[in-house]
Amino acid sequence: MPLVSVIMPVYNGEKYLAHAIESILAQTLSDFELLVVDDGSQDGAADIIRYYQQVDGRIRFFRNERNLGAADARNRGIVEATGEYITKMDCDDISLPERLEKQVAYLRANPEIDLVGICGRAVDEDLLPLFELNLPQQHSLIVLDIFIGVGLIFSTVLMRRELLGAAGGYEHGRRAGEERELILRLLSDSKVKLANLSDQLLIYRRHDGSLSHDQDISLRAQRREVYIRILQTLWREAPETTLDRFQQMRTGQKLNWRERRRAEEDIRRLIEALIARGLVESRDRPVMLRAMKRKIESTSPRLWQQFCHWRRYRFGI
Repeated sequence: MPLVSVIMPVYNGEKYLAHAIESILAQTLSDFELLVVDDGSQDGAADIIRYYQQVDGRIRFFRNERNLGAADARNRGIVEATGEYITKMDCDDISLPERLEKQVAYLRANPEIDLVGICGRAVDEDLLPLFELNLPQQHSLIVLDIFIGVGLIFSTVLMRRELLGAAGGYEHGRRAGEERELILRLLSDSKVKLANLSDQLLIYRRHDGSLSHDQDISLRAQRREVYIRILQTLWREAPETTLDRFQQMRTGQKLNWRERRRAEEDIRRLIEALIARGLVESRDRPVMLRAMKRKIESTSPRLWQQFCHWRRYRFGI
């Protein structure tokens, strides 16, 4: 039985697939299996997978005759996985060599943590740098950031297999937002504890295919539905205006002064609901409020941001 099962769903991903597979085969932790699930690809992805399967016996290949969507492709891998830990790898990204070793070591050293992600760097299709993905490491800040920022690089999360099995895997039939839905369900139902390593161990590739997926209206609606569901659980309502403001904050858009004040009210309400539900600790309220202020500040005009930075440096406020 391998220590780690890495699940890689593929749909028409031949362009970058070899790089993704090779980055897993190059891991410093060698006790893994790589389960590649071809979700009905119509390009040459299957041939690439078969080639690497012949090269390395740790690769297991599964093929769906038709495209079932991201959630069901990942669930196929979960059913077949035999590792103590399970993680995922997108077929257009690159994992740096120490990724699996450091994630497993962290969970073993911190048994109170249920799942751990990593930080990374975004690049374009030619691997030229775009921006860094430096994420919070503290559970409460990750939970808050899932709503108003990034929170986790969901495709890098590593967790114990029994936790994923008990949750029933990803939501059947979902084609977008499946990773966030799973994490929020685990958070709400099982009160899991989250963490991120500060190490930048993923190269996240942004290209025409990934950007078109982000812009697809039907897929955006499915992702939005995940937030509607969790807000209804927390608040018994999911106001459209709140959802819009959270979306604007997640995508780095600017807000006018009135919308910034309303966003602050939304986030304060969210923090209190998370505490009331036991999803974060009440002692973390101050650090979450400070994170809220920084997030609100980031949505203001640049000159106001510069003034706030100067004021914080000069007076500590």
